Amino acid sequence: MTTGTVAHPSDDGGLDDRVPFLARLEADDRSALLGLGRTLDFAQRIILLHQHEPSAHVLFLVTGWTKVTASAANGYEALLALRGPGDIVGESAVLTGRPRSATVTALEPVRAVAVEHERFRDFLSRSPDVSFALLGLTADRTRAADRRRLEFASMSVRQRFAVLLLDLARTHGRRTAEGIELAVPLSKQELAGSVGASREMVQRLLRELRDKQAVSTGRRTLLILRPDILRRIAATEFPAGGIPSPQVPREGEGQLPRGGADGEA
Repeated sequence: MTTGTVAHPSDDGGLDDRVPFLARLEADDRSALLGLGRTLDFAQRIILLHQHEPSAHVLFLVTGWTKVTASAANGYEALLALRGPGDIVGESAVLTGRPRSATVTALEPVRAVAVEHERFRDFLSRSPDVSFALLGLTADRTRAADRRRLEFASMSVRQRFAVLLLDLARTHGRRTAEGIELAVPLSKQELAGSVGASREMVQRLLRELRDKQAVSTGRRTLLILRPDILRRIAATEFPAGGIPSPQVPREGEGQLPRGGADGEA
């Protein structure tokens, strides 16, 4: 994977929710924290953390990208976030003592540092700066998830899907001679869960986009040929000069996921 998330300042003077946890720490704190753990290597498609399992440690990603997903009792699966170098995963369960709320899977070879939960909590109790950095990260992720839910509530599923593809192209796109290849292998169910739709609805939307020659798809591969078409779809149905009104989900759209990227596993 050749591209990653680029951190940009937020428009209110704070840190962007995409700024990873380790990048928020002073060098001494970062070294001390990583020194508490052991290095683990994971191959592509290997699960790092399992949803519902008891929490024993927190993971700091050093290299490689992962996906964070959650499954409902009826099998509905949603992609909650993509996490990469410098990010922390598993902190929610460690801090609350509850079972893990999500599954974290390697999208490529991943190296991480595992710190046992007792050591991590003890370090936080002795390091107020690190504790505040973690609190800030959680707040940023929560605010970003809330903002996305608010935006999505006013969109049709077609718009939400176009916005998702544009976001993935911006943060995890790899430019080729044909177009922008999404460098994250995501299933149709994971894409559907990200926009509150059914798998069948996403299949229908992808077929429409292929007919418009906006995208090309393969097995867990997606190439964006015409991002301008996606931008037009994302911009449609908004009342001129006003805030879009919430829409009742149409047939096949489902409800928006209530979870977000505000702390995983």
